[in-house]
Amino acid sequence: MGAERRRLEAAEVEAALRALPGWQVRDGRLHCGWRFADFVEAFGFMASAALFAHELDHHPDWSNVYATVTVNLVTHDAGGITGLDFELAHRMDALARRRGAAPAPGS
Repeated sequence: MGAERRRLEAAEVEAALRALPGWQVRDGRLHCGWRFADFVEAFGFMASAALFAHELDHHPDWSNVYATVTVNLVTHDAGGITGLDFELAHRMDALARRRGAAPAPGS
């Protein structure tokens, strides 16, 4: 697994965000949203991403409304954003791109 559970400093978060276009920090959490072709694609993304979350033992705060999935990541026991959040974000982002998702409006 290897992703660090140490709370990252603000400069570390800013630097790591450069590798995740479309992601931002919102209310102290990594935030992103995608729009998929339809509900089945959005739900399929969530089912696949759930396998990553299970593997990492790190679970997102997320929601789904029809074809839109919104994700917020934070490591609660560290009190902020950690390397584990970025590991899951990278995996989710790559999966969303492979499934043809576009940034969700307002994300």
